[in-house]
Amino acid sequence: MTVPDAATLNTTRLRPGAWFQQTVGAQNLSLLAALLILVAIFGTLRGDVFFTPRNLTNIGLAVTMLGILAMAQTVVIVSGGLDISVGAIVGVSSVSAALVLQRLDIAPLGIAAALVAGVLLGLVNGLIITVGRVNAIIATLGTLAAFRGIGLIMTDGRSVSVFSPGFRTIGTGQFLFLPIPIWILLTVMSALFVFLRYTVLGRNVYAIGGNPVVARLAGLNIRRYQLGIYMLSGFAAGLAGIILIGRTGSGHPISGSEGLELEAITAAILGGAALAGGKGTIVGALLGVLILGTLTNGMILTGVPAFYQLLAKGALLILAVVIQEYQLRRTGESA
Repeated sequence: MTVPDAATLNTTRLRPGAWFQQTVGAQNLSLLAALLILVAIFGTLRGDVFFTPRNLTNIGLAVTMLGILAMAQTVVIVSGGLDISVGAIVGVSSVSAALVLQRLDIAPLGIAAALVAGVLLGLVNGLIITVGRVNAIIATLGTLAAFRGIGLIMTDGRSVSVFSPGFRTIGTGQFLFLPIPIWILLTVMSALFVFLRYTVLGRNVYAIGGNPVVARLAGLNIRRYQLGIYMLSGFAAGLAGIILIGRTGSGHPISGSEGLELEAITAAILGGAALAGGKGTIVGALLGVLILGTLTNGMILTGVPAFYQLLAKGALLILAVVIQEYQLRRTGESA
């Protein structure tokens, strides 16, 4: 281990923001600046509404499901994969929990049903990719349609109402002045941040995404890691399904979950996750989610039609990929 010399230590002491910059990351500082610019713009246009505690809470609630999915998606992308099926898994998970709660009004059983459904569907994705050796994009694009069909078959295309007060508390209750879904998001963020940054398993995920050949030669069981990563993505989708039922009072394979996959991928890439693998952070994903949430909320407050909002989100994804590719080319040229 290299011991820093006195000059390095003194330099660190002279820079109060050094620790913050190292923790957040240089690219994430740019995202933070972009978020502050959005806040300033919409605050200027609709400051009477935008900065109210109710609206800020609404932004937080609106991004909870997306945030959980985007952070799990970041882990998948860092490993060199992609999960396009997460929106459909959210739908199946919500339906599974709703059907259980309709028969047995026991909240823990509903929670377990949603999480088990999510993990099993994530395992299916992992098996198709590892055992079937199918490209992750093609595999999860196919399961996106298949899982959505499963959800529709389970419910005959109808929503399943949930009247369990204990379960609804998950979506509507508060703890220490914050809604419970926001606490769930913060818990997931903390767990995945520690996992990627401070654990051997997390470092191995970066290694697999950065150079799978070297990782395999180093003795890493890549298939096992991939299975675990896609099961983690399914677990996150199960959590999102629980929040969806808690907030809407019903489970549905499409309503409330359609389009989440695009937004989760957009937030992850916007946060700095490289599609080539080996690069990405949980902090970046959170900032990407907050940018999307603030943009959506601000456009709604300023009366921007819904189809222009879709256009803006699609353009944001393309812009993020273009910037990422430019930075990769620039790094390659400088090397």
